[in-house]
Amino acid sequence: MTAPTSTWRRITAVAAEGVASGTPYVVGTKLLQGWLTATGIPLGLIGMLAYAELPYTLKMVWAPALDRWPIPWPDRRRGWLLLLQLLLVAVIGAMTFLRPSQQPASLTAIGLMALLLALVSATQDIVVDAYRSDLLPEGERGAGAAATNLGYRGAMLAIGAGGFILAGRYGWPLAFAAAAVLMLLVVPFTLTAPKLLPIGHQVTSLRQAVVGPAREFLHRTGRGRAAMLLALVLLYRWPDGLLNVMAVPFLIQQGFSPEMVGSVLAGWGIGATIVGTILGGILFGKLGMNRSLWVFALVGSAGNLSYWALASFDGGPVALLLAVGLENLGGGMVGAAFVALLMSLCNPRFSATQYALLSGVYALSRSLLSGQAGFVAEGVGWSNFFLLTVASSLPAFLLMVWLTPWHGDGCRGAFDQAKDPT
Repeated sequence: MTAPTSTWRRITAVAAEGVASGTPYVVGTKLLQGWLTATGIPLGLIGMLAYAELPYTLKMVWAPALDRWPIPWPDRRRGWLLLLQLLLVAVIGAMTFLRPSQQPASLTAIGLMALLLALVSATQDIVVDAYRSDLLPEGERGAGAAATNLGYRGAMLAIGAGGFILAGRYGWPLAFAAAAVLMLLVVPFTLTAPKLLPIGHQVTSLRQAVVGPAREFLHRTGRGRAAMLLALVLLYRWPDGLLNVMAVPFLIQQGFSPEMVGSVLAGWGIGATIVGTILGGILFGKLGMNRSLWVFALVGSAGNLSYWALASFDGGPVALLLAVGLENLGGGMVGAAFVALLMSLCNPRFSATQYALLSGVYALSRSLLSGQAGFVAEGVGWSNFFLLTVASSLPAFLLMVWLTPWHGDGCRGAFDQAKDPT
């Protein structure tokens, strides 16, 4: 429950937490990838940074502990948010002292810092999702989701475009310092955000926090269907994971400057993502869950195919704009359908832990399943690599034939029951 407050304060609060979620993720992926590529680190080693994202996958392991042991001030969610955001400021600030090289000590330090950043960031994401779920009444959740996405994309724009421009002009350490400052600016918003009221039925044991959500999900869906649903969550955005981990190295190796890469990916790309998100929301209302999952995945695959065209035909800046635009337009649409999929699979009684579980399964496609992308790209070349990213969408389509058939109303055996709050 939330204390009485105005709608705009709640929407502003979740937008600010969107910035807090987006900032460390962009720092640990795009910005760090750019720095390593610019200093000559081999592609295979850069691709292994995907393994540092494993905390986003495993966060469901410690998510119940945040419910079981809340920090009570300012409230049970914002206590953790304040602590984690201050830690993120310190970690990102410490990354300014990294000096990338192929020396084992340097690579070890970079890997450990990337892992620590992902660990704290993933923990913050758990609390941000829980705070948003607890704060927003049902009628404001659509606007709240849009505000969160706007904050997240705003951070990507600031760190992506702004960070790469700073790096190109003044050096990479300043770009990381600017990201730490942006993270620090979120703290006052967290302090003044609307307060949550105490809940009537708190989790009283760690066993209750851990076992309850998993047991309910398995009971509702059945074991066989639960495995298939988790596989769909894992594989639906796998093409995104493969592309994202190699997009920056590919573009820089193609001869595009860091300033152009940052401007196009973060500026033009984020604009296309926002358009895709809005378009996805409109079409989702007309197509429904199942058809949206099919159509949006096809558009996403076309975006991956556009990178194959860029690698094969070298069209220069115009082709770069077209490829990044189509890829991000599809990514926005895919993201809209995917969030709806995750929400539909959660029972409101256990939404925080179940959402952490499902988003953690999804994160495997960005980390474990994408960690060898650099070695694959080195082995087969860029053109063939991007064709393989398109082919990686086939397993999800095969699962959708059974779980989300074109003429069905919802994911078989899960969606209707998930809406039941009892």
